[in-house]
Amino acid sequence: MKLLVCIKQVPDLESRFKPNAEGNWFNETDLAFRMNEYDEYAVEQAVQLRESLGEGTELTVLSIGPDRVVEAIKKSLAMGCDNAAHIQDAAASAKDPWQIASIIAAYAKERGFDLIFTGMQSQDRGSAQVGVTVAELLGFACTTTVVGFAYDNGTITAKRELEGGIKGVVKLKIPALVTCQLGLNIPRYPTLPNIMKAKKKEIVAIPVADLLTEESLAMTTRFHPPAKKGGGIVLEGDVGELVEKVIAMLKEKTTVLR
Repeated sequence: MKLLVCIKQVPDLESRFKPNAEGNWFNETDLAFRMNEYDEYAVEQAVQLRESLGEGTELTVLSIGPDRVVEAIKKSLAMGCDNAAHIQDAAASAKDPWQIASIIAAYAKERGFDLIFTGMQSQDRGSAQVGVTVAELLGFACTTTVVGFAYDNGTITAKRELEGGIKGVVKLKIPALVTCQLGLNIPRYPTLPNIMKAKKKEIVAIPVADLLTEESLAMTTRFHPPAKKGGGIVLEGDVGELVEKVIAMLKEKTTVLR
């Protein structure tokens, strides 16, 4: 059985984001990068399946981006993936979801993958379109926002998170693609021995031009921080005093008590 898990390297959300000179994305200078959180759940689930199936199963991790994404690829290898594909693209952030999905599908099409794992969405762009578009391009069955996963003899049973906390259960035959949501599992921390083993695993570098034939369908035209608004007021003291202060402020600054 052949498995593929797709990951993305994104800026750490604790970073300070500023628009770049073109004003169409963020300035990457001084940003720290990490694996997309939803993709960590995808990697963990793929590795768990790889371990349960044993010999005869191969798990490949794929990432698109500049040289720095190799760091995230190595983490996936240390978590238990067998080998990796790095689609080299210094301008990956400028690609729309259609192009990213087309790149992944072009790579996967001739390699006979039975099951593909992706994160539900990326934390930087947040479109949640790539996984489902890859499934459509490959003609795979697909289910999204997976918080429970089981595999048995070619059939996937997936629990999905729906609106309002409701859960749905679906069954689908391979070949299939699933997108993984928070709560599916607890991603493992790579151990030192596995980190050392990962250094010997193969990472195949592929120029993006070898796979991308599609033009973008959507373009980011403007990237900007939210408009600054007035600051809040922090009140301290005893409850009785605070109540009096709040009432006085409401009378003075609003029409709520008039």
